[in-house]
Amino acid sequence: VQLQASGGGLVQPGDSLRLSCVASGRTSGRIVMGWFRQAPGKERVLIAAISWTGGNTYYADSVKGRVTISRDNARNTVYLQMNSLKPEDTAVYYCAARSPGSVGLGTRDTHYSHWGQGTQVTVSS
Repeated sequence: VQLQASGGGLVQPGDSLRLSCVASGRTSGRIVMGWFRQAPGKERVLIAAISWTGGNTYYADSVKGRVTISRDNARNTVYLQMNSLKPEDTAVYYCAARSPGSVGLGTRDTHYSHWGQGTQVTVSS
């Protein structure tokens, strides 16, 4: 599975941004997808994850209520809608996929086996 993330950029506090992640290659399995972020000098952390059907999602407390993860399996695409962005949301955002058949959403980066290249999100006035 190859993942291509896009949609990052420079925005002002309070703005919204939507990230996209397109999967290609062997995408026929029921793949859990997640979005991680890594701020300078900090570890990479999961902020949202979604099951194959979209019926089960996870959000980190730091983004809960401001972020929505969704997917369009027909387009092999996962989205991360981010609203009310704050300077502390500044980070490189990565999409990731668990191996097909994995149980559960997975909350650690070691639970994910495929990674996109990352897209920079900068929130600054």
